[in-house]
Amino acid sequence: MRALFVFFILVSNSIAHSQVIVNKELSLMGTDFIITVVAPNLEIGQYHISDAILEIKRIEALISSWQETSETTLINKNAGLQPVKVSEELFNLIKRAIQLSKLTDGAFDISYASMDRIWKFDGSMIQMPNEEAIKISVEKVGYKNILLDDTNKTVFLKNKGMKIGFGAIGKGYAADTAKALLIKSGVTAGIINAAGDMNTWGKQPDGSPWQVAITNPLNKNKAFALLPITDAVVTSGNYEKFVTFNDIRYSHIIDPRTGYPSKGIISVTVFAPKAELADALATSVFVMGIETGLDRINQFPGVECIVISTDGAIFTSENIKLDTKN
Repeated sequence: MRALFVFFILVSNSIAHSQVIVNKELSLMGTDFIITVVAPNLEIGQYHISDAILEIKRIEALISSWQETSETTLINKNAGLQPVKVSEELFNLIKRAIQLSKLTDGAFDISYASMDRIWKFDGSMIQMPNEEAIKISVEKVGYKNILLDDTNKTVFLKNKGMKIGFGAIGKGYAADTAKALLIKSGVTAGIINAAGDMNTWGKQPDGSPWQVAITNPLNKNKAFALLPITDAVVTSGNYEKFVTFNDIRYSHIIDPRTGYPSKGIISVTVFAPKAELADALATSVFVMGIETGLDRINQFPGVECIVISTDGAIFTSENIKLDTKN
């Protein structure tokens, strides 16, 4: 789930300016979206928001593994049987996802959709799954078995039972494409907020930057940072979905390489040029852990990260300096 303790400060004296802030909240891709644009008036703003909604729905139809007519569903149905020719857009998205899998040593993997769901985070689990069950749960997972043909633009899942899914990257990609469409249409500023996957551009009508306030989920009443943002920020949190066995807290975010839940982290916030990248890396840091995760983040140009451990301690990547005393 996406943590809701990150929010935008949308304060603007729009009366004194020729532009206004227009926004709409609705359900898309099975989650809550808030689309915000800066426009000359309400009518033009609503027109642009309608265009963004259509774009997000287009992306959903492309990547959904639930819609029978989607290219993703066709890929999954032909796992172990034959390659599937897909659009260049989906091919390139899958190609970038595989590259991210390589850069994160498999901590991010779109073939996680093959995983057997043996962990339950609804309060029904009374003991850990046994070691053999956990091992079996990830047998069909593995990005190296997603085979791409650049010439023919085909995707082939090598093993029967394999599946790909875009739950850890899809909303970010939709936010990126909606933003690009609005910029092309002449919208000078706005925010695409996909349940915490946020992509911004431009400035508010009074010239001030968009800002994001971040709170510690263990102390939600007080923000410890208020940061200006110019691109994308994504927060992942597990403070509501977890289980505890032998005094160890296990997150609902599962390591696709081992089948075991991540532990030690309660929240990850990633700042990046693209929401797609921030989305994938937020999940990856959870899986890799604090030390390895931040070390990997420091190797990505233009990417920064804030991590909160399960005991409330705050860690940051190299170029973020926070005053957390107050």
